[in-house]
Amino acid sequence: MSERRTRRQAALAAAAAANDTPTKSNNDGVAMSGNGNDTGKDENGLAVAPSDSKSENHPHENIFMFWPNIIGYSRIVLAIASLYYMPLHPRTCSILYSISCLLDALDGYAARYFEQSTRFGAVLDMVTDRCTTSCLLVFLSSAFPRWAIVFQGLISVDFASHYMHMYATLAMSGSDSSHKNVDKSRSWLLNLYYTNKIVLFVCCALNEVFFIALYLLSFSSPLLSPQLLEPLGETRANAIQTGAQVNSSVLRQLFTNPYSAGALEMARANKMDSTFPWILAGVSAPVMALKQFLNIVQLVKASRWLGEGDVKARKLAGLPRKKSD
Repeated sequence: MSERRTRRQAALAAAAAANDTPTKSNNDGVAMSGNGNDTGKDENGLAVAPSDSKSENHPHENIFMFWPNIIGYSRIVLAIASLYYMPLHPRTCSILYSISCLLDALDGYAARYFEQSTRFGAVLDMVTDRCTTSCLLVFLSSAFPRWAIVFQGLISVDFASHYMHMYATLAMSGSDSSHKNVDKSRSWLLNLYYTNKIVLFVCCALNEVFFIALYLLSFSSPLLSPQLLEPLGETRANAIQTGAQVNSSVLRQLFTNPYSAGALEMARANKMDSTFPWILAGVSAPVMALKQFLNIVQLVKASRWLGEGDVKARKLAGLPRKKSD
């Protein structure tokens, strides 16, 4: 009797071992696959999500607090500050605006140094560039009304070309592609512009320098701003006459009305010599023209790229359909 029980126990132990062996091997296979390729496969060959043990080893990252993005936020703050000082203080505005533009090169370096390149950061950088330049061009439109249509055209081309280029890259190359990856076969000029950091920096920097020079000339050059030679006038003089009631509140002193008579007088007091702005405008004008030409090329190439994709999609869909007789 004891011998039978012994044999039965041995048989049960062998069956249990046989059932445990495939399970262990499968687990080992998934574990090995997870260590090697972070993915496993089930018995049907379908991909299996990796175990949670590996994801637990990686700390949670808040990409909105990455250093490049923090630099991007500081650029926005500086740009807003420059816009506030723009109607009255050309020197302060130019300094703040220039620092905001120069930080554009620093955030890219920080992204590579800290290995914190993100899609959000790339879009934030592009949106900040477009908005700051557009705001400056809007002011130039009011400062030089006769040339307002030119500045409006520059804003339109800038926005249209970058939007079209970004959309074409995402639609034709996938969401993982960068808008800076331009193939030479499409445009060697755009490839040079986006891949050569020196060319990119010089074009963007001198483009902004030209518009800053025009902004300074609106305060310093009677040739471009004849209103600088106009007399004050009785209406404005009466508004700032001696004995007039003055709002001495702290908020009014910090946030002055840019359209008040006192503000206009402050703008006249901040008038500067036009020699240096004219030199800046003359040096940067050719590069600014090249940058606008690149925007047009970018717009045309992106439009053609999207057109090629539409033609292929229509062919795959069997369009246009052949008309039956």
